[in-house]
Amino acid sequence: MRSTVPAVLLFSLFATPSITLADSGSAGRIEVLIDNVRSAYGVVGVALFNAKKGFPDNSSMAIEGRSVPAGKSCKVIFENVPYGTYAVSVLHDENGNGKMDKGVFGIPKEGFGVSNNPEIKMGPPSFAESRFDLKSRELSLNIGMKYLRKPETQVRQ
Repeated sequence: MRSTVPAVLLFSLFATPSITLADSGSAGRIEVLIDNVRSAYGVVGVALFNAKKGFPDNSSMAIEGRSVPAGKSCKVIFENVPYGTYAVSVLHDENGNGKMDKGVFGIPKEGFGVSNNPEIKMGPPSFAESRFDLKSRELSLNIGMKYLRKPETQVRQ
């Protein structure tokens, strides 16, 4: 099953390859629960990475991506994911323009999040801070959206 990521943390949007189907005995399901979405405008894009290369801001390096309409909380499910180490990045593309909008000095204007909810420092979180191991049939992740700026006037609240 092919999918696209209409928005993912700090980058332009690209189609992402799908996960190769795995033997059901060595694959699981990752449920990503996203909360603290500040508005129902736009979409929430979620990208699944299996390596640090490209994380969190290059969706073409993600192994799979999904998007859902924005809402107070959102849920995305990745099925039949081979056991291994992964990280997830999330973007709330409030204005629906297909990219992370940034202000002066590259500070994100839209919401974002990553697995493990690491503390935000200078620059985006690393794969090492965000990684997790899938080694059972089901895994649930909770990601809280972070907003570093107030909404733009064109995004109604």
